[in-house]
Amino acid sequence: MSGGEGAHAIDAYLAGFEGEARAALDELRALLRDAVPGATETMAYGIPTLDLHGKHVVHFAGYARHVGLYPTPSGMAAFDAELARYARGKGSVRFPLGEPLPADLIRRIAAFRVDEATAAARARRG
Repeated sequence: MSGGEGAHAIDAYLAGFEGEARAALDELRALLRDAVPGATETMAYGIPTLDLHGKHVVHFAGYARHVGLYPTPSGMAAFDAELARYARGKGSVRFPLGEPLPADLIRRIAAFRVDEATAAARARRG
């Protein structure tokens, strides 16, 4: 996992949270870092982001009552049934604070996005 300035920016972002929100964000970051080997940590759209092959793979963010995962619309669609119990947007899902994060599901969503990013990078190289 590389990061440099991006990792420091994420550290600063996370420092703005306390208690349950901070714990959930730390856990989510660790899950994503493990699930996206070789990713670069950065900030995009004002939230923590993991990039791979020069593209955003997944974003995450903290809020007062939940943590958000932003795996793009394709990442959401691929796991639609499993995400049905959570509040969602076209490219995002909200995991409520006070509930365990669905670690296995998050890992599988991230792996799906890694596969997409890797396939896209291969296609660009021809």
